[in-house]
Amino acid sequence: MAELHDRLRGAVRCSEGRKEEPSAGVVDSQSVKADATVAHTTRGFDAGKKINGRKRHLLTDTLGLPLAVLVTPASTTDRDAARLLLPAAKKHFWRLARIWADGGYTGHLTDWTDQHLGVVLEIVRRSDDVQGFQVLPRRWVVERSFAWLLRSRRLVRDYEQRPDTSEAVVLWSMTMLMSRRLVAQSRRRPAPARAA
Repeated sequence: MAELHDRLRGAVRCSEGRKEEPSAGVVDSQSVKADATVAHTTRGFDAGKKINGRKRHLLTDTLGLPLAVLVTPASTTDRDAARLLLPAAKKHFWRLARIWADGGYTGHLTDWTDQHLGVVLEIVRRSDDVQGFQVLPRRWVVERSFAWLLRSRRLVRDYEQRPDTSEAVVLWSMTMLMSRRLVAQSRRRPAPARAA
């Protein structure tokens, strides 16, 4: 599944005029409620969002296509999950040099990623004087990816017994989205002119 997903991502990136391997990404997390089938050992309580379930940690490229997925109990902090997610992604994507993140990733993690991974972790902060919703540069990309995932009925809630199965369902959902995007692009291209 992961190999098919990676090949499709590369094809979508090339069709958008990008290199197959990204040099920048965006990281964030999404807490989702867990179904009764999810074991108590793999779920937790996200006090900030008031959700009992799991948390999906997603690293996307600048087009919003997933580079790495990690599913943890919802009680796992973004910084702790990033220490697992980012080294795995850097091992797979050697060109990765800059990652944008929200305030949940502040602190020692920015220095750690620079020293251990050679990646600049840039925190995109929300302005304190703005009330309500505000679109933030770079961070909206991963938020849109989470919205794409929620179009899949199976991802609205976490039903899987194992976290790795949950990760596979995320990749499957994005595989479907990318294949549809490639088909739509091929239909829009003009047909080559025939020689007389």
